[in-house]
Amino acid sequence: MTITMDKLQQELTYLEAQYKLNLDQLNQKIEEAIKENKDENETALFYALNRIDIDAPNWSFIASHFLNKQLYKEAGRNRQHNDFTTYPDFYQLIVTLTDKGIYSDALLTHYSKADIADLSQSIDPVKDQLFNYIGLFLLQDRYLARNHKKELFELPQERFMVIAMTLMQHEPKAKRLELVKEAYWALSNLYMTVATPTLSNAGKSYGQLSSCFIDTVDDSLDGIYMNNWDVARLSKDGGGIGVYYGKVRALGSDIKKFKGHSSGVIPWIKLLNDTAVSVDQLGQRQGAVSIYLDVFHKDIMNGFLDLKTNNGDERRKAHDIFTGVSIPDLFMEQLEKTDEAGRSIGKWHTFCPHEVKQVMGWKDETGRALGLEDFYDETDKRYFTEKYEEAVNHPLLSRKTYRAMDIMARIMMAQLETGTPYMFYRDEVNRKNANKHVHGRGRTSIFASNLCTEITQNMSATMIVKEYIDDEGNSVIVRKPGEFVVCNLSSINLARAVTDDVLTRLIPIQVRMLDNVIDLNTITVAQANLTNQTYRAIGLGTYGWHHLLALKNIYWESDEASNYADELYEEISYLTLQASMTLAKEKSPYDKFKGSEFDNGRYFKDRHYESDRWHQLQQAIQTHGLRNGYLMAVAPNSSTAKIGGSTDGIDPIYALMYAEEKKNFKFKVTVPDLTPKTYPYYLKARHELDQIKSIEQNAKRQRHIDQAISFNLYVRHDIKAKELLDLHLASYHNKLKTTYYVRSTSQAEINECVACHS
Repeated sequence: MTITMDKLQQELTYLEAQYKLNLDQLNQKIEEAIKENKDENETALFYALNRIDIDAPNWSFIASHFLNKQLYKEAGRNRQHNDFTTYPDFYQLIVTLTDKGIYSDALLTHYSKADIADLSQSIDPVKDQLFNYIGLFLLQDRYLARNHKKELFELPQERFMVIAMTLMQHEPKAKRLELVKEAYWALSNLYMTVATPTLSNAGKSYGQLSSCFIDTVDDSLDGIYMNNWDVARLSKDGGGIGVYYGKVRALGSDIKKFKGHSSGVIPWIKLLNDTAVSVDQLGQRQGAVSIYLDVFHKDIMNGFLDLKTNNGDERRKAHDIFTGVSIPDLFMEQLEKTDEAGRSIGKWHTFCPHEVKQVMGWKDETGRALGLEDFYDETDKRYFTEKYEEAVNHPLLSRKTYRAMDIMARIMMAQLETGTPYMFYRDEVNRKNANKHVHGRGRTSIFASNLCTEITQNMSATMIVKEYIDDEGNSVIVRKPGEFVVCNLSSINLARAVTDDVLTRLIPIQVRMLDNVIDLNTITVAQANLTNQTYRAIGLGTYGWHHLLALKNIYWESDEASNYADELYEEISYLTLQASMTLAKEKSPYDKFKGSEFDNGRYFKDRHYESDRWHQLQQAIQTHGLRNGYLMAVAPNSSTAKIGGSTDGIDPIYALMYAEEKKNFKFKVTVPDLTPKTYPYYLKARHELDQIKSIEQNAKRQRHIDQAISFNLYVRHDIKAKELLDLHLASYHNKLKTTYYVRSTSQAEINECVACHS
């Protein structure tokens, strides 16, 4: 689609001629019509206004205005408040919903009536005008508090204030109210959004606040079923789960030295699939689970890559889970190995992790057996490669051997059909891990990512030590807790926060909010709570990247966009580290700070942070520490980006105008701030853009993100295998840590987890 500036001006002239009013005048005219026609025609007019199209994108805000009026009426009636143009009494709302068991009693415990009266003065209903129609619809449909009969009680600005109060409840009393007001400022101006679980559950008597979790499954029956139990409990509370299965023995391996008895990973993954379907999330959606397996695991070509495809034996399918493949550098190097004729000749061997431990005899300093998965390649020493070659050359170790390209072809075929598996570049992830000192250099600390591929944190398996009957006759199971990763997410609305130049004010309060989530959370899995407290990991991210580029008149595929990503994300990284250092100074550093790459300075050296202000910040961090062991992660941000009125995550737009459709709605949506000036910068949609340019742009961003990024590849359904391979090779060579979905134009809609859409 192409359009000239003359055509744009003609469309603008048509818009003015068609309605003969600017939007302010139109709004006034509609108000007058409502006063004359009362309620009967208001509803009809409201639905009529929800006919948004490319000629009138800002009608979304007019439709939102009338939805707001409906919400005011509904909440007013339920709260016996007769003035449907104002917010009802805030204190009474808290008392009522606490009595009904919807709100936790913590709000009334930590805040006096006078405190709440003070805070209610900061509630600004005018901020409701910032919502477009779909943003307000999603907020009221999914997140505003209702009673047990599903009757609306809470209004948008009250939800933001309750979140702020909840997250600041344990702050010192002398500054608590000011911190609440500052958090409310950030939320109500839509400068940021909290993650879906926090947006939904903060202040309530149920649910937890973290987005997602990652577990490592031990190679034992206890470990497998313990993981399934933990997944069920977390899924019930609304969490998305990532699971690493690379330690579980492969099909045909021995069990207690009886050869050929292991059923491999596929049956256990099917069991997790059934758990995800059976244990839904707060009655709203089925659980969401992703499974990661190493490309050197024997079962990678024995069913894992075909789990979600429509061909093959249905008894070995798991259509409701998501898959990810852990890829070492060596595999990518084998992909690029060719003969003189240019044919791929790189070989790849796959092994059973249990047999590797038995045959190779590698052990750590405590005598625990190690496998190939326990090593990664550093820049100066190739730990994994050395161990892999030892395994390949061992005459007694069984393996299955393939052309590396044949494995990659299966990966790409599955991606074009189902969007998965995700790609997890394990060596780059572990090289850039600031907390590798906990497990040791060259020893894998991070085996997999989460459901949305943006979280990379230290992880290890939980194991059952013993089971016994105590003196009171109780059965006691003693578990040695592993590192069970927790994701605490929140995201900056770039288009609003950068445009209004508020990052310096915004990020300190946002980091404090995220840090407080850690102490407030009620996670049902004990080892997840322990890991949460040990590393105090947060994931500050962003959304609205394409929206921001359009506002700044920067083309997506330009070098200017890549350079701007480099500049902007360095600034966000600096402010985030500075905010965490300030909190550490105030409250103490995270437990594992000593010896980390933040502590020894390698983190800053590796990222080439060499300016005076970076040197000063590095010295301050080495003196005072950091409050949070992991700090930044860019999540997909779909649902909450819509609430914020912007574009999803770091993704390019889907189209200038499209239908947003879920189970209970279908709306027309236009891109935000569509004007003759921004139009050319939105013109190319995601499947039309040069994906190599997107990869290079994301690499600039990744340098400043200590964790990872939910980064999709958008391809046509008729893409050639060589072209898709080139995209994966470019992702690897540009040192991306992960890639998320491969989204083809022929794929049906992918049901994503919403927990990370922060």
